[in-house]
Amino acid sequence: MNDEQLNQEIRDANLTYLMLAQNVIRRDKAEALFRLGISEESAEMIATLSPAQILKIAASPMLLCRFRVDDDIVWSLLTNHTPAKVDNDATTKLHASILMAGRFAEAL
Repeated sequence: MNDEQLNQEIRDANLTYLMLAQNVIRRDKAEALFRLGISEESAEMIATLSPAQILKIAASPMLLCRFRVDDDIVWSLLTNHTPAKVDNDATTKLHASILMAGRFAEAL
């Protein structure tokens, strides 16, 4: 993948993220804050962006979204690579969600 392809992929990801974020925010702001891991001020700004503004912002070569999972425990749970294997996939994903929700609450 060359630099131009990488930049195009980043622009596509940015556009998809902004459109998704705007839809989630407009549908349920509280849920959006949790799911997207953004502040209320950021949510308000994203919700009011025009299509032209979204396209302009998305064109940036800087990736706008980021991985919020920066914890080995959560990654292990999401990938089911925990030392104590649990056969119930739903249980491990629930545990990961609980950990992420706790981190969201701590950030407030």
